[in-house]
Amino acid sequence: MPLDQLMQTIVIIEDERDIAHVLRSYLTQAGFRALVAHDGRLGLDLTRREKPALVILDLMLPGLDGLDICRALRRDPDPAISETAILILTARVEETDRLIGLELGADDYVSKPFSPREVVARVRTILRRTQPRPDAAPARPLVIGDVRLDPTRRDVSVAGAAVELTPTEFDLLYLLMNDAGRPFTRMELLEKLQGDAYEGYERTIDVHVKNLRRKLGDASRNPRFLLTILNYGYKFADH
Repeated sequence: MPLDQLMQTIVIIEDERDIAHVLRSYLTQAGFRALVAHDGRLGLDLTRREKPALVILDLMLPGLDGLDICRALRRDPDPAISETAILILTARVEETDRLIGLELGADDYVSKPFSPREVVARVRTILRRTQPRPDAAPARPLVIGDVRLDPTRRDVSVAGAAVELTPTEFDLLYLLMNDAGRPFTRMELLEKLQGDAYEGYERTIDVHVKNLRRKLGDASRNPRFLLTILNYGYKFADH
C-alpha cells in the first residue's frame, strides 16, 4: 500500500453511530486514518484541527447542520481547510435537496442507504484525482483567453486574479480546458471524474458548471468560457 495513502486522514461527521463505525472500519482497512465526530460543531472543530484530505459529511446532524458545515469549510481563510474534498451522505429524497450541498461546494454525494465499499471507492477516486503521482512529469499550464490553469500547482486565475475551486471543480475545468472546443456529454464528464457513470447523477455536472461559471465570472446567459451544448453537454470555448 502506498505510504502517502497511509498518511491520509479522513474525517467522518455522522451522528448515526452504527454508520460511522462501519465507515471508519472500512476506511481503516483500506489504509486511511479515519476520525469520527457525531456532532456537527465537534466535526467542524475536528476538521479545522486535523486538516484532513477529505471529509465525509452527513447533512442531518445535531449541533450544526451539514450544509452549514459545508458552507463554513468553503469560506475558511485557510486553503488547507477551504480546499478539502467533501463527500456528502444524505438520506433526503428530493433531488433538489441532494444538490444543495453541491451548490455549496461539496465534491460528490452518496444517498443512504449505501454500500460502504462504494463510499471507499468514491473516496479513493476523489483523492486520486487531487493528488498527482510522484513519478508523473509536470503538466504544462493551460492558458485560454483570460483563464490560466496550472495542473501541477492546482491553481487557477482569471485575468491574473486567483480563483479558489473545490477539487472536483478544478478537475472538471481541467478536463474541459485540456480539450477545449470538444463537446462532452454529462455522462462522459462523470465517467472521467468518477471512474464510473452513475445514472441519475448527471445533474451534478450542471451544478459544478454553475459554480465554475460564478467563480470564473462567466455570465450564465452569455458565457465566454463554459459553453452549453443544447441537449448534449458542455465544452470550453477554444478562443
